[in-house]
Amino acid sequence: MNAAPFLFGALCVMAIAYRYYSAFIAAKLLALDDSRPTPAVRLNDGKDYHPTNRWVLFGHHFAAISGAGPLIGPVLAAQFGFLPGFLWLLGGVTLAGAVHDFIALGLSVRHDGKSLAEIARREIGPLAGFSASVAIVFVIVVALAGLGIAVVNALAESPWAVFTIGATIPAALLVGLYMNRLRPGAIGEASAIGVFLVLAAVVLGAKVPGTRLGDALTLSRPALTLTIAVYGFFASVLPVWLLLAPRDYLSSYLKLGTIFALVAGTMIVMPALKMPMTTAFIHGGGPIIPGKAFPFVFITIACGAISGFHALVSSGTTPKMLTKETDARMIGYGAMLLEGLVGIVALTAACALEPADYFAINVPAAKFATLGLSPVHLSELSAAVGENIAGRTGGAVSLAVGFAQIFSALPGMRPLMAYWYHFAIMFEALFILTTIDAGTRVGRFLLQEFLGKAFAPFQKTDWLPGSLIATGLLVCAWGGLIASGNISAIWPMFGVANQLLAAVALSISTSALINAGQGRRAWVTGAPFCFVTATTLYGGFLSIRDNFLPLAKQTATATLGWVNAGLTSLIMICALVVVCDAGRRWWKAWRGEALPAPTPSGFALSPAPPSGCC
Repeated sequence: MNAAPFLFGALCVMAIAYRYYSAFIAAKLLALDDSRPTPAVRLNDGKDYHPTNRWVLFGHHFAAISGAGPLIGPVLAAQFGFLPGFLWLLGGVTLAGAVHDFIALGLSVRHDGKSLAEIARREIGPLAGFSASVAIVFVIVVALAGLGIAVVNALAESPWAVFTIGATIPAALLVGLYMNRLRPGAIGEASAIGVFLVLAAVVLGAKVPGTRLGDALTLSRPALTLTIAVYGFFASVLPVWLLLAPRDYLSSYLKLGTIFALVAGTMIVMPALKMPMTTAFIHGGGPIIPGKAFPFVFITIACGAISGFHALVSSGTTPKMLTKETDARMIGYGAMLLEGLVGIVALTAACALEPADYFAINVPAAKFATLGLSPVHLSELSAAVGENIAGRTGGAVSLAVGFAQIFSALPGMRPLMAYWYHFAIMFEALFILTTIDAGTRVGRFLLQEFLGKAFAPFQKTDWLPGSLIATGLLVCAWGGLIASGNISAIWPMFGVANQLLAAVALSISTSALINAGQGRRAWVTGAPFCFVTATTLYGGFLSIRDNFLPLAKQTATATLGWVNAGLTSLIMICALVVVCDAGRRWWKAWRGEALPAPTPSGFALSPAPPSGCC
């Protein structure tokens, strides 16, 4: 079956959802109003709170939320076939993920750009706020460590990628200075300069391997870990307009340009979907994901459909840079739609491979031998990309091969298969690294809010000692996990933690709507909340029972099993505390009881319908 009709249909559905559903949310729920000054305008400190051009902010926001999830998750979920992943990506992103991001952004804007944990404390109560803080810190550290390992593994083998990604840092500094100090407001000129520098770095990077510079940039894993940690530290503490925002903005050109090129290439090449619509592994027993399609397809794909990490960005850097409230629609809802498109393109690229080749790449050789499959084009693909790709687990290599296969099928591109493969590896590393810098800054905001309860100056994001201390603590936490390798013990449960954080964000948004008298419209967040909470809690329970506890009973993997089981249980308990605390308020609203006012209320919405929850 051809992939082009599915991709075209997805584009049409996303366009309709943006035109009508996001407009409904903007007008009826959030009541976006440009006459109301945003936190970036009212609290402008020139460092964290800084009014930013909406296109620059869109680039930053998209780069910050689009990490490994929308690329790797759909590739791994292709084990279940094309259809389960496609339906969840399309339905999830339009009805859940984009709604989650958009309303979290609007909610944070109305709460002076505060974090999700602080909003939980204000809208639900102190217990919910504390539990959300624990859950968020946990997810941030694990996510950044896991993403950091993915970057280290990718860059350790590619001086080309190190050169290109490293070159975006001085390019970003130049662009930030140019459009904020040298030529304020000259967005077009700065963008042209920045895009030229980034594209030049991509082209020149291909000539780096085999040279003295290439040898110098072939860094060891410990050296790369230290380099990434140092970069994350400075990206967190420097003024947002100087490094973080322009670098993410420039990176978004390469990200979006590549994705749009893949969409166009898919329409032209019209690759056949070799993977069946559903495989026998939807019932369990798969070699990549040990579980049934329900509920594990929802947990595995994660970021491409809905991601709790996005709520941290939407209540972290982005609301502190939003110039006008109406820009939140394009940035909050629109950027997530593009991430869903990224996921669909990644799924398409993986499913365009022969199933036997797909499993041969993503499964260790010994395990692949038990599947009864014979590779079809694996040796030819290995020769074409210049590397042995058999048994390269994790999804990144099979995705790069899928991308390269689509590009090389274009007229005149067949001899460039190896170029496209290594370009795709570099592209994946760039995708991930832009999440690390924004995630570190978001984590710094959260730690400063938390530490500010004990020492008030920490709550001032422009207090330099507080910024340095909070950033140092966070970087040491995720950098230490990367260096020690302990992240491998807890990564399997990150998908559960990330989705439960999305459930927490949706419960907070639903509470805010009810607090503001918008109970009749609370289904917008309440419906996806129920679905995400139910599937993720069920998936977490199955992971503990069927995967982690059996590991704990084996001597060789006992520590791994107990760590996974314990940490998964912890995040589930924290999420349940927030959800139950929120549910208590919902029950009172349902019964018509007076609700204690949030502290402060602040979340002004459109004129409320008649009182009551439903």
